[in-house]
Order: sequence, then structure tokens, then C-alpha cells
Amino acid sequence: MALNRMSAADAVGKYIKDGDQIALGGFTVNRNPMLMIREIIRQKIKDLYLVVHSHGQGMELLIGAGCVKRVELAYGGVARFAPTGHRFKKAFINKTIEVEDYSNFHMTLRFLAGAMGLPFVATKSGLNTDIVRRSGFSAACRGKDRVPEHKLRIIDDPLDPDGGEVIVLPPLKPDVAILHAQFVGDQGTCRICGLTFADIEQAKAAKTVIVTCEEIIPEDIIRQEPDQNSLPHFMVDAVIVAPFGAHPTACHKFYDYDPVHLNLFKNMAREDNSFADYLDEWVYPFDSQEAYLEKVGIRNILKIKANSALGYAPGLDRR
Repeated sequence: MALNRMSAADAVGKYIKDGDQIALGGFTVNRNPMLMIREIIRQKIKDLYLVVHSHGQGMELLIGAGCVKRVELAYGGVARFAPTGHRFKKAFINKTIEVEDYSNFHMTLRFLAGAMGLPFVATKSGLNTDIVRRSGFSAACRGKDRVPEHKLRIIDDPLDPDGGEVIVLPPLKPDVAILHAQFVGDQGTCRICGLTFADIEQAKAAKTVIVTCEEIIPEDIIRQEPDQNSLPHFMVDAVIVAPFGAHPTACHKFYDYDPVHLNLFKNMAREDNSFADYLDEWVYPFDSQEAYLEKVGIRNILKIKANSALGYAPGLDRR
């Protein structure tokens, strides 16, 4: 199978349209698919329906840029830099986005259910919590535009003779999953090193899978350790080679998160005017990853370069 290699601009133009349900890979300040996120903003895609595990700067950018209509998530923030994302919080308070929250486990189960083609998935996790008691989406939108008819349901456990209860959750089957990986084989086999979070479940549940990667390596090399691979070639629809494609978030084995940039973003994301300045400086001007990295600067790139054995940058000033 030939590798469907393309640019970020071509991938957005071909696979992503207004109103799509999009799953974003990564976790808070780890492996956000930032190159693709910046390109979605540049192409002014609107009314996206995000379904994420726990997301960080990538989701913040999309919400702040006005690309998002609706979100289902477990957490939205930039780790310690903004424990609740400024753009996410502002959009939620101002009701410019609709939000439904689940636990991390719930979201992973829902992607798994979508990947397995299940009508629902059952769990006891979350009983007697506000996740069960409160619904974020309005009754008016239920059952329309991909919104589940019910956030969840509590039913009697059919296998419990003592009358216990279980939560049943609706599956997720996003239109597109966008992931960042360390390696892709030259026929499309994908390898994510370190924690995979919910990325694999998202990809298997999605209709279309777009992967940005640090490197493309020969297929016969990547298949020498099949137990280390994450997705087979036939599940990957498009590949974009993007060194530092997750910056300013981390990519295990290649680079750490960039605390200088994330502090900059934290401060500029607080207010509308300064966030608009951030977009003008760090998103809109760049039609290639090379141009973006030139702006970041070689000195800053070298500061976050990972130790290849440890997978992160020891001694990095994370303040």
C-alpha cells in the first residue's frame, strides 16, 4: 500500500469540513497535533464538534479562534500553565460553545465502543457523581447533529443477582481523528512511543485518520518490532511529515514541552485582544512547519531536545 503523504494544507482541505466531529490525539501538554490545528484555524474551518480525552493547547487554540461549536471531554486545560484553559473557560461562561463532560475513563470507553461497533458500553465507574447527575447539552439538541440522545443511562445490571446498577455510555465514531506520532513506516504503519492515552481507540473509532509524525522510516524496519507499533497501515488515511509537529507540547523521545512558549501562551490567552495577537504572531503567518520552526528559533528548540534514553529533557527549566 502506497503512503498517502501530503501537506497539512492539503489534508485539511481534503478531509476536514465545517461541522465535522473531530477527535484530537494527545493529552494536555503531550503530543497535541499542533501543525494540523494551526492549519485548521488558517483555513477558517467552523462549527467543529470536538471529542477529546484530556486536551490542552490544541483545543484552546481551536476554541479561541472560533472554530468550535461543541465539545465532549474529560478535561480542558494546559496542565499547570492553565489548569482550566482560559479560552475554554471564557467560551463556556459566555455560552459560545456547548460542553458535555465525562471522566477520562468514560471517554476512553466511548472511543473503544465506537472502535468495536458497539451500541453502548457499560461501566460502574461514575455512579453517584455529578457526571451522572448533570447534563451539559440542552434537551433541544439531543439526537441532532451527532449529539447522543442521552448523555448516559443508568440501568439494572442484568448479571447482578443483587440488583446492582451500571452506567451505559454512547459510543463515539468521529468523522476524523488527528494524531501526532513519533514514527510512520513508508507504507503507513504508525508507532506512538510512550503513553498512547486514548489515541489508538480514537483512531480505530474514526472514519478518517490523519497522522502527523516526526519521521518516516522504512516499513521493513518499523515491522521488526511489531509489538511496538500502534496502528496498521490500512487504518491511516493521510500522513504529514512534521518535525516538532507537536510543539509547544511534548513528543516523547524527541522533545519536551516548551515552558517558555506555554507561559507566553498562558498570558496571551487571558484576554481577547492579546489572544488575537497570539494568532497573528504564531498561527496565521506560517504556511509550512519550517517557517513556524524558524520563528521558534534553534536556541529554543535545542533547550527542549529530549534525552534519547529518558525520553524527556533533564534539567529543563520548567518554571
